[in-house]
Amino acid sequence: MSTPYSDAGTRTAAPVMPERARNNWLRDPLLHFLILGALIFGIDYAMTGKEYDPKVIVVDASVDRHAIELFQASRGRAPTEAELQSLRQNWIDNEVLYREGLALQVDRGDENIRERVVFKALSIIEASLKRPPYDDDMLRTWFEQRRTKYDEPARYDFQEAVLAGDTGEAPMRAFVAALNAGNPPDDLQAGLRVFKTRPEPTIVQTYGEPFTEALKKASPDEWVALQAKDGWHAIRVTAMTPGKIADYETVRNVVLQDWTDQVMAELRTEAVRSQARKYTIRQETGPK
Repeated sequence: MSTPYSDAGTRTAAPVMPERARNNWLRDPLLHFLILGALIFGIDYAMTGKEYDPKVIVVDASVDRHAIELFQASRGRAPTEAELQSLRQNWIDNEVLYREGLALQVDRGDENIRERVVFKALSIIEASLKRPPYDDDMLRTWFEQRRTKYDEPARYDFQEAVLAGDTGEAPMRAFVAALNAGNPPDDLQAGLRVFKTRPEPTIVQTYGEPFTEALKKASPDEWVALQAKDGWHAIRVTAMTPGKIADYETVRNVVLQDWTDQVMAELRTEAVRSQARKYTIRQETGPK
């Protein structure tokens, strides 16, 4: 389940799976990485002229090169070593699924569509998995460990006056004083941003914890100069809706679904990694 303040994307189920199974595992980030990896890194070693051994998976420099290019295109920076290692593992998972799909002959009719072979192989793995038993004590403990996901956060309506030019502390405090006095300079170039019911966690993410704490203490309808991660801002709070503590009994069904999704994702990952043990993984990344 998404948090109360996050966007929920539309998901399209695969025609090869039962409705309930599709809904459960299409939300899994592992699947998203695998399908994306299939699209980006779908290069058959037989096409590269290398000697092909179906039981040996070679992670060479081309894998890193494609991973880095993809990461840079989406994030605007190169991946860290830890992020690159994660991308390599995703590629290995994808390659394992592809080869398992070929061994199961699910490529019939799809010889040239690698991602569909991966999709079918993962569907077969999914069909063999069963949700482990649970009880309310276990679910309640799981819920308490993730309470912030279910609590309704405080929400703020506020305005931000955007000052052109110098936005240091002194100019911003002078700007705020003029705004509160109702007589900003006529030649002042400024814009206005209006935020409605902005959840507190997203304010922390955008502006930082100190800014958010100061925002909580700001007097309503009064302009204040607040320092954020990227500098000083002129802010006026217009409304605040207190947060609400989630009640376990009320959200129990949601908690059960979230726990099920996580457990099944872990089981799927372990099943793929278990299949990988049949292969020799050879790292030949070298210079990129």
